[in-house]
Amino acid sequence: MGRIAHKVYLSFMVFVTLLVFFALTFYGADYYLTPLHDRPVHPQHELLKPTGLIGHGIGMLGSAFMIIGVFTYMARKRLRRLSRFGVLRNWLEFHIFLCTLGPILVLFHTSFKFGGLVAVSFWSMVAVVLSGIIGRFIYLQIPRTIEGRELSLNELNSMESELIAGLKDKHQIDADIITSMNAAVAKAGEKEGVNYLLRIYRRFVFERKLVRQFRKELKTKSIKGKHLRSAVRIFKSKIILNRRIAWLSSMQNFLRYWHVAHLPFALVMLVIMIIHVIVAVLFGYKWIF
Repeated sequence: MGRIAHKVYLSFMVFVTLLVFFALTFYGADYYLTPLHDRPVHPQHELLKPTGLIGHGIGMLGSAFMIIGVFTYMARKRLRRLSRFGVLRNWLEFHIFLCTLGPILVLFHTSFKFGGLVAVSFWSMVAVVLSGIIGRFIYLQIPRTIEGRELSLNELNSMESELIAGLKDKHQIDADIITSMNAAVAKAGEKEGVNYLLRIYRRFVFERKLVRQFRKELKTKSIKGKHLRSAVRIFKSKIILNRRIAWLSSMQNFLRYWHVAHLPFALVMLVIMIIHVIVAVLFGYKWIF
């Protein structure tokens, strides 16, 4: 999948997720804002209640999306014979899409009414979604090939050298500017501190400041237009790569710990969801079948 196709692929998934969320919000806002004791007389009650035509249907869809999202990604990741089918990164993005859209549908299926054992599943689902966002951030901080393989430190250092060579050879950036910027990037790690959240925040703030400083330096050298944008883009890639090299071992450890926290919540959510479906079927709750 090329860069443009990949952007279209991501944009489509984001568009569908937002469209579903805002469509359900707009359509059922009056019902969902109605107090629970008044809902049975609301005109949309028969449609939007958890056992209603729409409420039940989106619950089934949401559950199916989460099950498909979890098990297809696990299968692609663990079964060697599936390694030929697509890039792992794209499968992860599809997993995130389904496991974001699914909980949104389940949230509207409950009509924002939680209780009993289902509440445990719901809050486990919330924990899975939130931990998934954190896991995605950690995953992105570990440099990988397009196939999803983690890059070694030697490969990263080689990539950094190529980026610096691109600034010197392609854009004829003065060596003193590159030297000063490299020195500034190197000092970033010395001021990061122990608190990881504060460390991450300070690093990103510092990097934005450094890019602005680099752009300003280039403008004083009369570098403008396409060359300016290209040089800044290369320098941004260099900064991101430098950050990932500095955080490599920490992020690899975080990812291992994250799996320990993420998987139990996912299992609790899935087990209780399956129990909920079985109980609903045994008590005769059916959709249009």
